[in-house]
Amino acid sequence: MYYSIGPAINRAGEQGLSTKDSRELATAAERAIEASSRTSPTPPGPSEAREPRNPLLVEAINQVFALFRLNYHNQYYAAYSDAEHLKQIKKLWLDSLRDYPPAQILQGARRAIEGSDYLPTLYRMRSCCDASLSDLGLPDLDDAYREAANCAAPPETHDWSHPVVYWAGRDTGWLKLATSTEKDGKPAFTACYRERCAGVLRGETVPAIPDPPQLALEAHPLPPEEALSQIKKLRKQYEL
Repeated sequence: MYYSIGPAINRAGEQGLSTKDSRELATAAERAIEASSRTSPTPPGPSEAREPRNPLLVEAINQVFALFRLNYHNQYYAAYSDAEHLKQIKKLWLDSLRDYPPAQILQGARRAIEGSDYLPTLYRMRSCCDASLSDLGLPDLDDAYREAANCAAPPETHDWSHPVVYWAGRDTGWLKLATSTEKDGKPAFTACYRERCAGVLRGETVPAIPDPPQLALEAHPLPPEEALSQIKKLRKQYEL
């Protein structure tokens, strides 16, 4: 089962695409998502027991496979010659990529097409989606994690590469980031960072980083007699 993504793809034909053509095609596909999601046939998706399908996400997966069909023509038909098999593969990709916004998925597909002559695996597609953040004006996931984990307190004084990194770090917990190993801390940060980045890609405004807390010490001098009494107590307490 294949899904049309409009005249731009139909004109491209069934031949392999150049890097320039792939870039233009991916851009055209991205623009077509919202309109085509209202009229496309019932696409593959998770079982009814799972949460409702996001139609834009479903359409993004369909667009990705249409791009793969055009760019990796012979490989594509060799890998997905059976329509029912292709439907199950799409379901798997939809479940695995559901945490990424549609724009990031399409950008990840563009990276996969431009970076390799071979049809990407799901693992490589996820890697391309993570790496595509830099193409969309956001810090790479690995760079963002290192920046947040190595931030010196207070974090409000740090010169952040992007405010979204600060907020993902705060969502994760600065103490957790500072005291956890990468194995324990990075998955928690990744979930928060993806959620924050998804908001940015949906057009949501990123809140400004708050001012650092004021830690000014106020002087409260004691009368000489009381100060002397406190000193005696301390000397007695610590056997000085």
